[in-house]
Amino acid sequence: MFLTKEATRFAVADFARATACDGCPPLTDLMTRYAAAGGRYIACGVCVKAKGIDPGSLVDNAEVAGTVQLWEWIGDGATTFSF
Repeated sequence: MFLTKEATRFAVADFARATACDGCPPLTDLMTRYAAAGGRYIACGVCVKAKGIDPGSLVDNAEVAGTVQLWEWIGDGATTFSF
C-alpha cells in the first residue's frame, strides 16, 4: 500500500488506534491482519520528510520510498495508476 500525505502517519507505530465505524474492527486489528497476510507499506519519502516523521518510528512492514520503488513493486503488468 502506497501511503502519501497524512496517510503516511498510518505507518508510524502506535498511531492508528481508532475505529472507523460502529461494528468495524479497530484499525490496530486491521493493521495486524494486514501485516500477518504479508502486507507492506511504502511511505512516500517526500511526505515523510514534510511531516517530520522519524523513519525509525515506522512499523516493521513499512519502508520509506518513492515512486520509482512503487513502480518497481507494481511491475510491468500495471497499465494505470492513480492516487
